[in-house]
Amino acid sequence: MNNLKLAVEVVSAHDLAPKDGEGSSSPFVELQFNGQKFRTMTKEKDLSPVWDETFYFNITDPSMIPSLNLEAFVYHYNKTNGSKVFLGKVRLTGASFVSYSDAVLLHYPLEKKRFFSKVQGELGLKVYVTNDNSMRASNPLPDFFQNNTYHIPMQDQTQLPFPDPVLREIPIKKTQPNRHTFHNIAKSNKGEKQQPNSAAVAAAAGMPNVSFSMNEMKSAKPAAKVMNAFAGSASPVDHVVRETSPVLGGGKVVGGRVIRGNIPASTYDLVEPMEYLFVRVVKARDLPSMDVTGSLDPYVEVKIGNFKGTTNHFEKNQSPEWNQVFAFAKENLQSSILEVVVKDKDVVLDDVVGNVKFNLYDVPRRAPPDSPLAPEWYRIENKKGEKNNGEIMLAVWYGSQADEAFPDAWHSDAISPNGSSSSSHYAQIRSKVYHSPRLWYVRVKVIEAQDLVPSEKSRIPDAYVKVQIGNQILKTRPVQSRMMNPQWNQDLMLVAAEPFEEPLILTVEDRLGNNKDETIGNVIIPVGSIDKRADDRPIRSRWYPLEKSMSSARDMENGKQKEKDKDKFFSRIHVNVFLEGGYHVLDESTYYSSDLRPSTRVLWKKQIGVLELGILDANVIPMKTREGRGTSDAYCVAKYGQKWVRTRTVIGSISPKFNEQYTWEVYDPSTVLTLGVFDNGQVSSSNGNGNRDSKIGKVRIRLSTLESGRIYTHTYPLLMLHNSGVKKMGEIHLAIRFSCTSFVNMLNLYFKPHLPKMHYVKPLNIIEQDRLKQQAVIIVSARLSRAEPPLRKEVVEYLSDSDSHLWSMRRSKANFNRLKNVFSGLISVAGWLGEISTWKNSVTTVLVHILFLMLVCFPELILPTIFLYMFVIGMWKWRFRPRYPPHMDTRLSCADVANPDELDEEMDTFPTTRSSDLVRWRYDRLRSLAGRVQSVVGDIAAQGERLHALINWRDPRATAIFMVFCIVAAIVLYVVPLQLMFIAVGFYLMRHPKLRSKTPPAPVNFFRRLPALTDSML
Repeated sequence: MNNLKLAVEVVSAHDLAPKDGEGSSSPFVELQFNGQKFRTMTKEKDLSPVWDETFYFNITDPSMIPSLNLEAFVYHYNKTNGSKVFLGKVRLTGASFVSYSDAVLLHYPLEKKRFFSKVQGELGLKVYVTNDNSMRASNPLPDFFQNNTYHIPMQDQTQLPFPDPVLREIPIKKTQPNRHTFHNIAKSNKGEKQQPNSAAVAAAAGMPNVSFSMNEMKSAKPAAKVMNAFAGSASPVDHVVRETSPVLGGGKVVGGRVIRGNIPASTYDLVEPMEYLFVRVVKARDLPSMDVTGSLDPYVEVKIGNFKGTTNHFEKNQSPEWNQVFAFAKENLQSSILEVVVKDKDVVLDDVVGNVKFNLYDVPRRAPPDSPLAPEWYRIENKKGEKNNGEIMLAVWYGSQADEAFPDAWHSDAISPNGSSSSSHYAQIRSKVYHSPRLWYVRVKVIEAQDLVPSEKSRIPDAYVKVQIGNQILKTRPVQSRMMNPQWNQDLMLVAAEPFEEPLILTVEDRLGNNKDETIGNVIIPVGSIDKRADDRPIRSRWYPLEKSMSSARDMENGKQKEKDKDKFFSRIHVNVFLEGGYHVLDESTYYSSDLRPSTRVLWKKQIGVLELGILDANVIPMKTREGRGTSDAYCVAKYGQKWVRTRTVIGSISPKFNEQYTWEVYDPSTVLTLGVFDNGQVSSSNGNGNRDSKIGKVRIRLSTLESGRIYTHTYPLLMLHNSGVKKMGEIHLAIRFSCTSFVNMLNLYFKPHLPKMHYVKPLNIIEQDRLKQQAVIIVSARLSRAEPPLRKEVVEYLSDSDSHLWSMRRSKANFNRLKNVFSGLISVAGWLGEISTWKNSVTTVLVHILFLMLVCFPELILPTIFLYMFVIGMWKWRFRPRYPPHMDTRLSCADVANPDELDEEMDTFPTTRSSDLVRWRYDRLRSLAGRVQSVVGDIAAQGERLHALINWRDPRATAIFMVFCIVAAIVLYVVPLQLMFIAVGFYLMRHPKLRSKTPPAPVNFFRRLPALTDSML
């Protein structure tokens, strides 16, 4: 049996002719040999495609090889009509075929089909003859450019392993949902005379039948269009921002504009109106005794349908005062009767004192700015219908979320539907507004100390100063002084927060050995008494006496110095301490800053606008299991400037409705609003403080991307990175409006410095900024965690992006891709100039020559032409401007391509908690990556050193040649007009390819031979 086969490797093509009318082509290669025909994949819009595909032809008679020819046709596939356009061909005779060991890759110039055909480019082929039994001949496939119909059983398609994007677009009649693709082509129409039935041919060849129909391809419905968050976004469909048209308090929002209709004006016009039944339980009096001991432990239970809420109980109090408000959503009311029951708290079973009932049809309605409804006294009715069990003061009314009682009310969506409620968790679920403390930088310049008294007077102290505010501790360098008067002259900076509760403590210590220090003296300075400065003016330094013990130092701070110690000899320290008010204390990532104002109010500018945020609703995945079903206790936290807001926690719902609206003053448009969604871990916690709140997702909105006065109503996907990859945790529905109060002031801010003046007059280094930022985040999280309800540490750190400075392989790849995109325009221009200089398109090259001559002869047109070109491009792109606020892009972040190990490394804590073997492997990987970066940096340095070598005579012959060139160039430039030199250089760079050599030009060769300092490196 003959196993001889002809192998053809189609590698690549270069510089093909554009045929699609847009300066490009979609080429594929068709191979024909001995009546067999195969084709490659189609490369979309690629003039230099790479295929790397191998095909095997059967050789029936080896003696006929010299008389056989291999033909390779290159075509452009036209998607519009399904036709193919000739780009060139290569014809190889059988006499040129060699064995595998002698085969090499050769690039053959493409030949014309007819004399007047326009053909250019080369095709890279590797052709050889083999008799390897493991090589199977490629299966031919019907020519899909014909309008014939074939049928292929879907179970046989696995025999064709080569995919083809062209065939993938052709509808195939199939009986199974799996998608299969092909790439081989059968014989052309010339063979139809000998093969009258195409289906029979397919069956005879042992190949499956397939149905191809160009008419079906043309009439197929186009794919659904997905609008991304911004132009160029390539995120998955469910990871994009979607615009909505909800009916809010101000009317229906359509395209950012409000259609008011018959809806009355409302203060809360960015949220959906929600009706609530409010019940204010104020106090009770003259309650009867219920226990044998004659005492009463009263509390109130408010019931409507299956919902009930309870107040706190008071022990042995017959005239208690609660002053608590309950809010029941009107849409969840299941009864027309409201019952307020007064009960006595007992160990086993609570006794009923009496109740008061209200018919909901008689409840009045209140809408701000009406004054609050006055509470009234109601007689309590017992089980017998007697009204002699005391009185209770109540107020019942209908209102909305605009009511001032709404934030402090106990909401029905925070009460379990089974009737149970937990008052211990009430503080953890309320909506609140927080203000982060105003932060200051504390600059401490430690100058010197005098008359230090160490414990061992015979030794010279190795003294240093420890500076401390709260948990922040900094140390100066150790200094030795024989005169006991060490000098440091060292600046240290810390962070302090108003109100200044922690003092500044200076401790002079003597380093006796490793981990062994001795205190020489202490001084405590109240931070509130330190001078403040708003600019770089000098502040007078002071001398402070050093106390041996900390208790004596505290007495000195409080002014409790004893009379006998007034004339006592003290060691003292000379320091310059002041509060820096001209800086903005960074407590968040600089890329997502929401406030850029300095610490001192004196330097604050006027506000330029107002930001309004309506948090409508959300859809989240279950975060926990309760009573055998998945559920979530979601709440939102938004941060802008010093103002933090927190919505109420909606318990037991994966589709919570918040409908809460908040407002911020805006001082700079180049700031970012950050909103996070969390699952409350304190509701199901027994101690109310042990569980962490789980992160569901985050949204960032930059104010400069918002149009003034427009309402943006969109649903934002909540994305989170896990060890397994990026995961969509749900969606949040927001309404946002930025209103500008002073358009002129806002435009003026675009020309002002981004940060306060002190950041440029006396800048802080990057390492110091990062350290101070971490300290600021710790201080803010500690202060906000002391509020009620507390904003927990994990919430503050997540919204402040406190871990953005940590190493991440994924972020490194994303930043590198961003850098490539930044320079992609320059690369495109360089590629276009390369095409001009190689005369790819003769007409374009001639036009560029003419334009070049015009600009050289009239140089005053250069700048106007550049700016006009930029204006035209900008106005053209205005049509495609982003319609939605930008959101997190998974492809830009490289979250969709990150492998699990990279994500596990990113999720690891600092310092690491992983095993030593895994850390060692990651360290080796980082070393390998750093080695490549090191090589690139070394190559860049070598190019600069070669420039220096032109005139530093390291290579005397090269420098001498350059000196001769310089003197000749000077003489020529004195004689020849400068414009003529520019024309000569430009025409030389754009010379025709026939005048070019494939080797580098002489100047490049000369430069590459110059010496660098790499041979001096160890």
